[in-house]
Amino acid sequence: MASAFELGPTVGFIGAGQLARMSAAPAAALGIGFSVLANSGEEPAALVSSNVTIGSKDDPKTVQAFAQSCDVVTFDHELLTPEVMQALEESGVPYYPKAAAVVYAQDKLLMRQALTNLGIPCPQWAHIESEADAHEFASRVGYPFILKTSRGGYDGKGVWIVRDANAAAQVLAEPLPQGSAWLAEEFIPFERELSAQIARSPSNQCVAYPVVQTTQRDGICAEVISPAPALDPRRAERAQEIALRISRELDVVGMLAVELFDTGTDIVVNELAMRPHNSGHWSIEGAVTSQFENHLRAVLDLPLGAPHAVAPWSVMSNILGGDVGDLYSAYRHVFARDPGLYVHLYGKVVKPGRKVGHVTAVGSDLTDLQHRAAHATAYFSGEINE
Repeated sequence: MASAFELGPTVGFIGAGQLARMSAAPAAALGIGFSVLANSGEEPAALVSSNVTIGSKDDPKTVQAFAQSCDVVTFDHELLTPEVMQALEESGVPYYPKAAAVVYAQDKLLMRQALTNLGIPCPQWAHIESEADAHEFASRVGYPFILKTSRGGYDGKGVWIVRDANAAAQVLAEPLPQGSAWLAEEFIPFERELSAQIARSPSNQCVAYPVVQTTQRDGICAEVISPAPALDPRRAERAQEIALRISRELDVVGMLAVELFDTGTDIVVNELAMRPHNSGHWSIEGAVTSQFENHLRAVLDLPLGAPHAVAPWSVMSNILGGDVGDLYSAYRHVFARDPGLYVHLYGKVVKPGRKVGHVTAVGSDLTDLQHRAAHATAYFSGEINE
């Protein structure tokens, strides 16, 4: 008589947001255990996982106990405290990316210094401790320039465009998140934003996804096109080479997203994310192996899957919270109008401007795909009603 099926190792996610939620299906397909540490049972990944621990990701004891119930641990965001990272280190359970790597995604000052040391192209930058420092920086790069909190910012939060000395003084009067500092960066007059994604395993196997174009609105990613249209192949290769080098030099395991500015003649690094990333959601339907499956494969040190596109173009459009509270009610219209779309809802309470889902269209006509994805997201957000 055949024995009952046994799951492979259990991967634990610290954090139960949409990134963990979208990892649940590929975990099931791989035949592995999947566990999440959630603040409540109402979080996106907790709603779709049968193995949920309720507790705070900010409590070192809770995190350590959760880790010891898993075979390997990862997380769906980098906003973990040094104390929690230390608890993970002391748990004795493998976790990825390691604290020594993820700190460069947690702290933008450390990231800028590390990339500068590696000779990776970045905007001019400086650590700002006073208005005098800001004035000196402006004398070198001119106005406007960017002021950022080194820790805690995301989706445009913690970032200011400073256009004069008075504006700099007002920003510097803002309270800093705990453990954070002020970072000034040169304003880059870019033509567009790009993202280069890499998956890397502990065995140093790496795969590179197509370089994509991202469009931000109010600091939030609105649209991703894969591959980036009209991108010179040499510049695309350079973007991938930069991402590969960063992943190896900083010893990143799992998914790495390198957000880039395309100036028209060169590319410079804007941000790093060491996890699955919004710029890679297209890969669920648009690539042979999604970023979520490859993140799981990487942290388990399994051979990585092919990152290649399955069609000439993929367009991903984010659904932002608007006037439609019951998103499920929009399915009938969206699916009837365009059954070729792929819709992902995250199980979140709808709030204005909040990422609550995304739509992906895959095919050969880029203009048509953009129109279809944008129409669907506008309907989900209540911007249109037909």
